[in-house]
Amino acid sequence: MSGAVIDEPMTVNEAPEEPKRSGPDLSKLEDHTPVWARTPRVVAGLVLTVGLVYLFFCLRPVWHTDVWGHLSYGRQIWHTGALPATEPLMPLSAGMPFVDTAWLSQLIGFVTMRYLGIAGLQGLYAISVSLCVGLLAVRCQKITRSGWFSLLAVVSFLAIAWSPLSIIRPQMAGLACFVLLLCRMTSRKLHRTDWLLVPMLFAAWANLHGSFLLGLFLMGAFATGRAADVLRRTGSWKALLHDRRLRRNILLLELAAVAILLNPYGIGIYTTTLQIASNPNLQDLVEWHALGLEEMSGMIFGAVAVALAIVYRSSPRRVRSWEVLSLVVLGWSTLCSSRMVVWWAPVAALLLAVHGHAAWRSWRRLPAVSNPPVKAGKWTVVTVGLIWICFAYSPLGVRIIHGKIPKFEKAVTSDTPRAVAKYLNEKKPQGQIFNTYEWGDFLQWAGPPGMKIFVNSHAHLVPREVWQAYMQISEVQAGWEEALDRYGVNTIVVDQQHRQALIKKLKESDKWKLDFEKANVDFERDGQLVFVRKSPI
Repeated sequence: MSGAVIDEPMTVNEAPEEPKRSGPDLSKLEDHTPVWARTPRVVAGLVLTVGLVYLFFCLRPVWHTDVWGHLSYGRQIWHTGALPATEPLMPLSAGMPFVDTAWLSQLIGFVTMRYLGIAGLQGLYAISVSLCVGLLAVRCQKITRSGWFSLLAVVSFLAIAWSPLSIIRPQMAGLACFVLLLCRMTSRKLHRTDWLLVPMLFAAWANLHGSFLLGLFLMGAFATGRAADVLRRTGSWKALLHDRRLRRNILLLELAAVAILLNPYGIGIYTTTLQIASNPNLQDLVEWHALGLEEMSGMIFGAVAVALAIVYRSSPRRVRSWEVLSLVVLGWSTLCSSRMVVWWAPVAALLLAVHGHAAWRSWRRLPAVSNPPVKAGKWTVVTVGLIWICFAYSPLGVRIIHGKIPKFEKAVTSDTPRAVAKYLNEKKPQGQIFNTYEWGDFLQWAGPPGMKIFVNSHAHLVPREVWQAYMQISEVQAGWEEALDRYGVNTIVVDQQHRQALIKKLKESDKWKLDFEKANVDFERDGQLVFVRKSPI
């Protein structure tokens, strides 16, 4: 039939086509992970951020100042089993009273170095920075429920405190205690565990680093700020007596002040710590100078200060009095001494993120608080995997898991005086040596036992006349040769980068000869030189 469609007969080998089977709908699978073990996606993001910070600081070469001196004091404590009453490592500082407020950090650092090597030291450094970053991120996340603004807090903190964070010192332990205290005190809910946690924190802090006084300031700021807020809100002085949070803050401050006494020096640690900052020797060190706004760190400080002013003007959140008090006092202290920026950084970063988030939601006309994130077991698995990956690929992880020890020369900065230390071990210097301040710590750690270094990074333990002689020699001031003779210096160790004037004078002098020179392949004017006296004293 014309136009008709005739079906062809089916052959024996042909079969009807089966319908395509689609895979299982993963979105409808039930999550069998226990409810308590489920985490939101933002947690995985924060863990990734903190993990990257850990890896970055773990892979950074160890800076050549401070840390080696503290390790030397830790070694002294380990071998003697006691805390020294007077300065034990600088002969010219013999008899100077020594209140070691960082003895526990020094001991922990030495034990870590002893059993895990340089990888352990890198890991300890990275863990302390990551702990600060992680605490800030978690606290900001709980307040804002925003991963992006938690990331802003992390980036702001690292940018502000970048310069002091680049040096490994016991201050890192004190900073971790400071950030932990900040996170606990900003909690909206009162926790019974604070009555135990805060005294324990300060008891440990007083033995880790002398910055526990800044912790007392922060608690005082919260107590004073709470009193100001209550008085402003009620207009009644009697209301202060009935405010539960104010009473809690005052009692915690008192407990913290008492817990600090759990240290080897008792109540004397207060006066000693206060006296360190007023030591005249420290005024010759750059990090104790006023913050210059023309420097990179000063520019960042100024930019964050302006950003804080903008978000405070736009934020609908209530401004607490402790915020203003902390930002102003710590900010002014930073302008007076650039080393204080590390304590302003966590407060500024947290408040910038919190009020920035509130201003952003107000501008977008969004609800003040966002909905809680959805939790799922898969993000718990991702979080655990990220933690393992970041640890396993770090030098500390490789050391623990595979037993592989990183090369020391690659784990330290190129300007570490390794060549000079090797020279001094081969040709043990007789009598007093003169060394640059920046190298004293490493020479003390890696040089021959009993070597008489001139100074190390503990400038506040150096007698004033010895420090003045050091400045006189290093800056080639009038009478510098007589100062070398007066202290019986037979060997001079100097760096080419910062001591060009002294090197020139030594080369011109008929009393000294250049006995060793090691050029830095990375920096032409960053060599290591050793001069010896032609006729030793």
